[in-house]
Amino acid sequence: MAGRFLLTHDVSDLCIGKPALRWLRPSSTVAHAVAELDGGGPDAAAAVWDGKGTTTVAGRVRMSDVVLFLCSDSAGNSNLASPAAALQATLADLLAAAGANAPPVRCVEPHCTGSGAQSLVVPIHNHGRRAPSSAEGETMMCWLTVEDVVRFFLGSVALFSPTASRSVSDLGVVSPVLSVAATDGALSAVAPLLRTALATHVSIAVVSGGRIEGEISSSTLCSLDPSLVAAAFAALSAGELASFVDCVPTTREAALRVVRSRLRRRNLHGMLDLLDGTDPSSPFSSSSSSSSSPFSSSSSSSSEDDDEDNGRATYNTRPTGKHGSWSKGRRAAREPISCRRGSSLVAVMAQAVAHRVTQVWVLGDEEDLVGVVGFLDVLRVLRRHLLHTAHV
Repeated sequence: MAGRFLLTHDVSDLCIGKPALRWLRPSSTVAHAVAELDGGGPDAAAAVWDGKGTTTVAGRVRMSDVVLFLCSDSAGNSNLASPAAALQATLADLLAAAGANAPPVRCVEPHCTGSGAQSLVVPIHNHGRRAPSSAEGETMMCWLTVEDVVRFFLGSVALFSPTASRSVSDLGVVSPVLSVAATDGALSAVAPLLRTALATHVSIAVVSGGRIEGEISSSTLCSLDPSLVAAAFAALSAGELASFVDCVPTTREAALRVVRSRLRRRNLHGMLDLLDGTDPSSPFSSSSSSSSSPFSSSSSSSSEDDDEDNGRATYNTRPTGKHGSWSKGRRAAREPISCRRGSSLVAVMAQAVAHRVTQVWVLGDEEDLVGVVGFLDVLRVLRRHLLHTAHV
């Protein structure tokens, strides 16, 4: 039944209402990508494309990719030490730095009935509208993501009975987690896992005593200034980072005193200049934009050194309960979305879609973290169901 249903639909059915993708040439700078994505929200992404053909999309760039690039080495130099120079690198350089670890992008025709990639680019028939390059008649394109596919299947989940009603444990879709200890350094522990997390559409769990204390997700990182996040990676522990990216701006501003102090002690003055908007070559500089960096303020004064050097810490460097550090003064943070081994597949799908996450953590009887169910796991099970019913 599910197989017959899918044969009556094609990829274009999943593209209804999708906006045309943004695109930048491979020769565009990383700073240009930041400006293009700024304010676009957690789902903002730009295609790296020359605009000349629908089969030449080189990759997909999000703010989280910029964070990874700033935290890496380029041409033998540390991008954290020279972040303004890194922002002037091209998107071709950024994709080359990711190498084979970059999630693949594939272009498919609107009437295609199947393909295999983690991000699809689908041409949209123009119908007289202007194309992204302002050339009449040129094909417009949109992104099609794993989330779009899962949401589509959830709307017809009854066709996947009885598979959809079985528990995630019985279906074997509980996967090992990507996790770090709350006390691990963010740069040394989280950054190496982030590329895998992006490619597999899951978050990184921050654990303490076997329990999940917080999470570091691509969507959260994409909602923030990448220079701010890269600075936090360089200065904070994993537990601190998880709390830092999830706190309200007023609380984050106080936390930045600690970040700046640690950056100064580690001689990362280029990152300090970028944070304060004083580097004229940065996209956040007051001299290169209509407004100064949203993260530069009176808190960047020399008195910030007091927070650690004189022992008067404004930030608790140990995890404090469910959400880690910076718990006081932060917003009512969302609990990590979780389920049990006995939860049904359809319940997990509905839970993830409702909360706009791409995975659900699986907890044991003692509230310990035992695994994760990601959207790729869900799609593998549904595909297996289709293959099985096709031969029955």
